Formats: sequence, structure tokens, C-alpha cells
Amino acid sequence: MSKSLAASKTLMKNYLSELLTEDEPLPEVKSSRPVKEKVADESKLEKLLETVSVPVVEAKPVISRKSTNIEPVAKETIATPVIAKEPIVAENTVLETKKSKAQSIVEKGNDYRKGSFQAMFFDVAGLTVAVPLIELGGIHNAEKTNSLVGKPDWFKGVMVHREEQINVVDTALWVMPEKCDQALKESLDYKYVIMLGSSQWGLLAENLIDTVTLEQEDVKWLAQGGRRPWLAGLVKDRMCALLEVDAFIQLLNDGCNVNQI
Repeated sequence: MSKSLAASKTLMKNYLSELLTEDEPLPEVKSSRPVKEKVADESKLEKLLETVSVPVVEAKPVISRKSTNIEPVAKETIATPVIAKEPIVAENTVLETKKSKAQSIVEKGNDYRKGSFQAMFFDVAGLTVAVPLIELGGIHNAEKTNSLVGKPDWFKGVMVHREEQINVVDTALWVMPEKCDQALKESLDYKYVIMLGSSQWGLLAENLIDTVTLEQEDVKWLAQGGRRPWLAGLVKDRMCALLEVDAFIQLLNDGCNVNQI
């Protein structure tokens, strides 16, 4: 591993820890279950990428280590694509309203907070991110995007895929804008677009890691409606962020990034 990559991974882990400590976490549930296996080595990762089943990559479904009954993730074709509305440049009072919307979505609760659930892991600039599989709208290969005037830096552009217009988000710039210096930006090698639910929003990812079944005690949950409504919690054995997808979508619709919440 190069020194620059190692430094990037350390930086991202520290950044994630900073985010988590800003919120008051729920009490941890002690468990006697053994710690899960670490992320597969590079050879296993290559096999995983060959077996990903998505609308673009023609292959078998990603296989969970605890379950072999994962249905392929399919993205419905939308007849009339919808491009996200213009980002809102607003005063503090309006930003508070946006924050309340995202928090209210989280406070409604999600099924994956009530039992075991599957999550897909991907990484960006050394930061590993998990998405509940039930909230995953599909995966596309990253393609050329058309830039739009007046959009924030994190809005990469609109990608057209099979007559569908996808609003592509530069994940690193959205989550950690203050960490993205020129060197980091130039090192990013985005290969995939991770679709969020049934929305037109997609997050750029560098690598797909794997899909794993998690138990409630595997996650250090953040209090619902906290200061980071887009962040559901921390997957303990991997020190990675678990996204609260509905709240994330609401913030993107409102033109907010991590610092505008």
C-alpha cells in the first residue's frame, strides 16, 4: 500500500470518528457473538466484482456471507426522468427547515432498525460506506456526465443511462468537502454510481466491497433526529458509515451538503 493511500485511509477513519462523536450515540448492546471476518483480500474482491448483479454489469448477484438468497437489485425504468431541483442558497432559518425535514424522515423509523438486515459496502477515498440493501436502487458503471450551471461543487452532473437521467453526486465532496484538497480530488477513481432508493440520485463510488448480513448489535446506532440525519450509525467491526438513505435524499433535494445541515 502506498504512503499516500495509507494516509488517506487514516484521514478518513479520523474524519468518521469526528462525525460520530458529534452526536450522542444510543447505548451499545453487548453481545457474545464473535467479531465478523475482516474485508476479503484483493483476490476475493476481484471475484466479487465479477459476480455483481446490477442493471449495467451483466453477472450473478452479489452473495452475502450469511445468506445466499439475495435477489438481484433492479432499477425500474422511469418513463419521465426528473432532474433534481436547483440547489437552494438560503438563510439560516431556511436551512433549519431543511434540517427538520431530514430529521422527521429519520424519526419515522426504518425496518432495518428492527432486526437483521443486509448492507452493501463500497469505498470512497479510503472511507468505507454501507447502504442497507433494501434502500439500494441499483448500481451503474460511472459514465460521462453533463455539467449544469449554478450547481454546487458536489453535483458532478447529469448522467444519461437508457433514457434515464441520473443526478450524480461526488460523494467525497459531499461528505468531506474540507478534506478534499487538489491532491485528493485528482486521486479519486470513480467507477460506479450507487442509486439511492427510488430517487434519481446516485453516489459515486471507487470500489464495491461486499454484501453482509448485519445484526442490530453490529451497529453503533446514532440517536434518530440527531445532528447528522444522513448518518444512521457506525458498523463497528469495519469502522464505516451506515447511510440513512431517506434523509440523505431529502438533503440532496434541498441542495444541502454535510456542512449545511
